[in-house]
Amino acid sequence: MASLNRDRVEHALNELLVRIVPEEPDEDEEQANERFEDAYNFAVQELSNAGPLPVADINHAAGLIDERLIAGVNGPQKSAQFNNLVSRLISQPVLDQKARMLHFLLELSDIPSADTRNRPREPTTPSKQYGVDSRMSGSPAFRDAFARPGLSQIPVNDGSPKAPALNLSPAERLEKRRERRSKDVPKEQMLDGEQMGVDKGPSEPSLLRDLPFTLQGLSSTNLVFASSPTLKLPSSLPVPLISLLHTLAEPSLLYRSLSEFVDSTEGGLVGQSFRSALGKELRSYLGLVATLEGQIRRALAQLDDSQPRQGIGKAGVTLKRCVIWTREATQGLRLMSLMVEESKHRKGGELISLIHSFSLSHGDPYVGVFAERLLTHVTRPFYDMLRQWIYDGELADPFGEFFVSEQSEEEIREQNGQEGKGGATSVWEDKYKLNSKMVPSIITEEFANKVFLIGKTLNFIRYGCGDATWVDTYSKEASKELRYGDTANLERSIGDAYKTTMARLIDLMANKFKLFEHLQALKRYLLLGAGDFIAVLMESLSANLDRPANTQYRHTLTAQLEHAVRNSNAQFDSPDVLRRLDSRMLELSHGEIGWDVFTLEYKIDAPVDVIVTPFGSKQYLKVFNFLWRVKRVEFALGSTWRRCMTGARGVLGTVSDKVGTDWKKVRCGIAEMIHFVNQLQYYILFEVIESSWNELQEALHKPESTLDDMIQAHAKYLNSITRKGLLGSQSTDFTGQLHELLKTMLAYKDAVDGLYSFSVAEFTRRQEHAARIETRTAAGRWGLSEKDKIRASSATDSPFPPPLLKIGGAGGVGGEDDDVLPALRKRLAHLIKDFQIRITVLLGDLVHQPDHDMRWLAMVMNFNDVYQPRRRRKDKEKEKEKEREMEKERERDRKRETPQPQTQTSEQQVRDKKEKERERKAKEVAPVE
Repeated sequence: MASLNRDRVEHALNELLVRIVPEEPDEDEEQANERFEDAYNFAVQELSNAGPLPVADINHAAGLIDERLIAGVNGPQKSAQFNNLVSRLISQPVLDQKARMLHFLLELSDIPSADTRNRPREPTTPSKQYGVDSRMSGSPAFRDAFARPGLSQIPVNDGSPKAPALNLSPAERLEKRRERRSKDVPKEQMLDGEQMGVDKGPSEPSLLRDLPFTLQGLSSTNLVFASSPTLKLPSSLPVPLISLLHTLAEPSLLYRSLSEFVDSTEGGLVGQSFRSALGKELRSYLGLVATLEGQIRRALAQLDDSQPRQGIGKAGVTLKRCVIWTREATQGLRLMSLMVEESKHRKGGELISLIHSFSLSHGDPYVGVFAERLLTHVTRPFYDMLRQWIYDGELADPFGEFFVSEQSEEEIREQNGQEGKGGATSVWEDKYKLNSKMVPSIITEEFANKVFLIGKTLNFIRYGCGDATWVDTYSKEASKELRYGDTANLERSIGDAYKTTMARLIDLMANKFKLFEHLQALKRYLLLGAGDFIAVLMESLSANLDRPANTQYRHTLTAQLEHAVRNSNAQFDSPDVLRRLDSRMLELSHGEIGWDVFTLEYKIDAPVDVIVTPFGSKQYLKVFNFLWRVKRVEFALGSTWRRCMTGARGVLGTVSDKVGTDWKKVRCGIAEMIHFVNQLQYYILFEVIESSWNELQEALHKPESTLDDMIQAHAKYLNSITRKGLLGSQSTDFTGQLHELLKTMLAYKDAVDGLYSFSVAEFTRRQEHAARIETRTAAGRWGLSEKDKIRASSATDSPFPPPLLKIGGAGGVGGEDDDVLPALRKRLAHLIKDFQIRITVLLGDLVHQPDHDMRWLAMVMNFNDVYQPRRRRKDKEKEKEKEREMEKERERDRKRETPQPQTQTSEQQVRDKKEKERERKAKEVAPVE
C-alpha cells in the first residue's frame, strides 16, 4: 500500500513539474532533461523534509483563513461565501484530508503581491548541489517554483541565448516534457527496480484488447473469471488502471449473473416473459460491446511503438473512455440485477407490481423509462389471460399467476364443510376466488373486481345457465387485443364487457328461469301472503292435524293441499309454480301432533338457487313454521270465540247464574290473546315482510344491478325478515318467548273448551231435570219424589268415584261439580296470569331494542298501558332467588291441595247440613200429599 501511495505522489509531482518548470528555448534536449531532473529531486527532498501540520484541525485552519478574508476588501461577503464552502466541504464523506486542504489554501495566500510576481526573472533551474549555487538559489524562478506556498503562476519563458529556439507547438512541448521523466529515469532507480523484480503488468493496449471478452463474461489472457461472481485482476497494475478495471468489472459480473438467470427455465408464463425481456436488454448490451470492440480494434491498429504508451492517447480509445461509454449500460445492468434479486419467490401479478414500482416511485427518469420498456414485454402473458377471462369466461392460468384462481372440489369441501352449499351457489361463490395479493399495481382494486365479475358471469352463463352459444358469439364479436399502456382502450373494453354480460345474465334469470315469479311464490305460500289459500288449507287440515303425528300420511296432506289450491286464487298461478309447491312432514318426535310436524315446501333448482340458496330455503321454512303456529293459534282462538259468542245466546245464557262470571273473564282473556295474535301477525306480515319485499324489488330492478347485487339484496331481505320478525335476534331469545306464549294460549283455549263442556253438561242436566218434572207433573205426580232424592243421595254416597262430567244424571247437585268447576277456574286464572307475565317480559325486551320497528310493536301491543313492561333480571343470583321463591310458592300450593283432617271434618259437616235440609223439605211436602 505504501508503494502505491508513493507511485501516486511521484506521478502527481511529475505532472505538476511539467506544468510549472519554465522551458528554455535555446536549451538542448539533454540539458532540459537534466534541469527537469534536478527540479524533481529538489521537490522530492522538500516534500520529504516537510513536517506535519502545526494544528491538524479543520476548524483552526478555517478560522485563520476567515480572519484574513475579513481583513481584506469586502471582508464580510467573502467570509460568508467561505463559510458556506467550508460547510459543503465538511459534508463530503469521500474527502479525508480536509484540514490539509485548508492549510494548503492558507499557505497559498502567502504568495507575493502582483508587482513582485510580475517583475522579470531569469529562467534558471536549480542544480544538484542545492546550497552551493547562490545565484541559482536566489533567483525569483527558483523561489517561485520551489517555495512551500507553490508556484503563483505559470512562468513566462523569455528564451535563452544558449541555444536556438525550437518551433514546437504548445501541445507537443507539453507531451515532450511529460515524457522526460519516463525516458530519463536515473540508472540507480532502474537498477533498484531490476533488483526488486517489480513487474509493471500488462499494458493498457493489452487490457483494451481483452476488454470485449471481459464485458461478455468471458475469461481472457489478462482478466480471468476465477468463479461466477469473481474477476481476478493482475496484481502489478498501477492504481489508476486498477480503479478503471474495477469500474469495468461491474458490468461484466452483472452480465454474467443475468445471463445465467435468463438461461434458466423456472417460473411461469410471466416469469418467462420477464426473462425474455431481460434477454432482449442483454442483446442490446452485447450490441454496445460489439461497437466498442470495433472501436478498440481500430485504435489498436493505429498504435505506434515509438510513441509514449504506444500512442494510445492519440488513438481515441482508452480505458477511461470505455468506462464513460459503458456507464449507462452499467446502470441498466445494475437495475436488472436488482429486479432479479427482488423477484425471487414472486410470480404473476406480484412480479408485474415489482417492476411497475420502479417506474411509479423512482425519481430517476432513466429508471422509469427502463421499467416501462420491460413492462411492455412482461405483461403480454397477463393481458392474454385477461382477454380470455373477460371474453370467453375461461381461466388459462397453468402456473397460478393471474389474480383469479380456481378452487378444487377438495378445497371447496374444506372451506364449506362436508355438506357444502351445493348447486349453482357453489359454482358461483366457491369455484373462483379473487386473490388480492396477485392483483398487479397497473390496475386498481375496483378494476380487478369488475374483471373478476365479468369472467365469473361468462363462466356461469356458459356452464350454469347452459347458454354457451351466446358466449361463443359474444367472444367472436367483442374480442380485442389488450396491451400495456393503452389504458383508455382497456377501460372501454372492460366497461363494455361488464355491461353486456351483466345484462345478459339478468335477462336469463328474469325471463328464462323466472326468478321474480319464484320469489313471488315464496312470499305468497311460505310467508303466508296468500290469505285465502292459507285459510282454506287450515280449515281442510284442522281435523287431520289434531291427531297424533304418527297417524299422518303424505298422500292425505297432498290431497288437502290440492284441494286448497283448487278452492283459492292459487289455481291461477303458473303450472311450474304449483308443481314446485309441496307438503311434507318434519322429523317426528314422541307426543307430537300433526300441527307440530306439518310444513309446506317450495322446491328451487339451479340456477335460481344461486340467489335462493339452500340456507335461504331453510330460512323460508323457519319463517313459515313460525307463522303457521301463529296462524294455528289464531284459528283456534277464533273458533273458540265463535263458539263462546254463539253459546252466550243459548246454552251459556241458561247457566249464567253458575258460570256467568267465569265466562265474562274468559271472554276478556280470549280478547287479550286475539289482540296480541292480530298485532303480531300484522307486524310480521306488513311491517316486516311487506316493507322488506318493497326494498327487495327496488334492489332487484336497479338498472345496473349484478347477480352479486341480487344475492346480497335477497340475503338482506331474509335477514330483515328473521331479525325483525323476532326470529333471529342475537341479544334476546324472542323465538323462545313467542313459542311459550303460543303454548300458553293453546292451553288456555283447551281450558276454555273444558269450561264450555262443563257449561253444556250443566245445561243438559238442567234440561233433563226440568223435563222430568214436567213429565211427572203432567202425569199428576209431584215433580220430585222421595225416591228420586234417595237415589240422588245414594249416587252421591257411592264408593266409586264419579265421572269428571256426569251428563244426564238425575241428581245434578253431586260432589263432582265441586271438584271440576274450581279446578277449571284455577286453571284459567293461572294461564291468563302466566300469559300476562310473559307479555310484560316480551314488551320489556321489545322496548329496549335498537330497531324502531320492534319498539313500535311494543307500543301497538300496549297502546293503552294495560301492561307494565319489565325486563328479565339477568343476574344469576337474582335468578336463583326467583327460583327459590317459585319453589316455595309451589310448596304452599301443594300443601293447600293436600286434604287435612280438619278439611274432612268440614266437608262432613256440609254433607250433614245438606241431609237435614232435605229432610225438612220432605216434611213440608208430606201434609199436602
